[in-house]
Amino acid sequence: MTPSQEVDTLNTPDIDAEGYGNSENDLDELPDEVEMSLFDHLEELRQRIFYSLIAVAVGAFGCFVAVKPIVKLLEVPAKGVKFLQLAPGEYFFVSLKVAAYSGLVLSSPFILYQVIQFVLPGLTRRERRLLGPIVLGSSVLFVAGLVFAYLLLIPAALNFFINYGADVVEQIWSIDKYFEFVLLLMFSTGLAFQVPIIQLLLANLGIVSSATMLAGWRYVIMGGVILGAILTPSTDPLTQSLLAGAVLGLYFGGIGLVKLSGK
Repeated sequence: MTPSQEVDTLNTPDIDAEGYGNSENDLDELPDEVEMSLFDHLEELRQRIFYSLIAVAVGAFGCFVAVKPIVKLLEVPAKGVKFLQLAPGEYFFVSLKVAAYSGLVLSSPFILYQVIQFVLPGLTRRERRLLGPIVLGSSVLFVAGLVFAYLLLIPAALNFFINYGADVVEQIWSIDKYFEFVLLLMFSTGLAFQVPIIQLLLANLGIVSSATMLAGWRYVIMGGVILGAILTPSTDPLTQSLLAGAVLGLYFGGIGLVKLSGK
């Protein structure tokens, strides 16, 4: 070996031995890891919760200013029904409730941003790759759940109740009870539509595989029926069947997505 070759050998780092050239090691790194005490974490959490509450309050106030069009839009599925205010201030409190739910929906992107910023320093590069698909998919599915409930579930449930007693009682409903039913059904459906996101997250974390999900299909069907009965505020079988069918369809669709991801 010549002297120049000896110098080159000494000055060239053994990348493979140190693991710096290993892409798998890079994916498991914490690029923004910051040493913080428990008090600092709690303080940051308090600030982000405070900012989120401010965003919800601003969104709710804006929706309260324009609450009448929102109320009229939510009354559309109840065709042929007359609403009554059965107590002083009932419509006012309904307006507050509708504005609060609407403000929560409008401020959800900001709340989600605060959650991501809080957990981001503790995520590896591999885990950060999941953030984009999970956030986008979760948002799309939640909105799809609201639309599904508004266009299918609520009209189906209301038609059942209206037709059931059409020749016996006049359809005059409490506006407070109606909106309690509608808002609860819409938000529970939006949450139920998160099933594929949970499946993808569990699969990419290595907790379950697509084969394991498919093997328990009997329990899933039973669980979907029970979930439909729990999440549906009405007792009619049609609404419960529609929600259970949607949840099961999303579950088996989630298995397909997990399979496509190679898990």
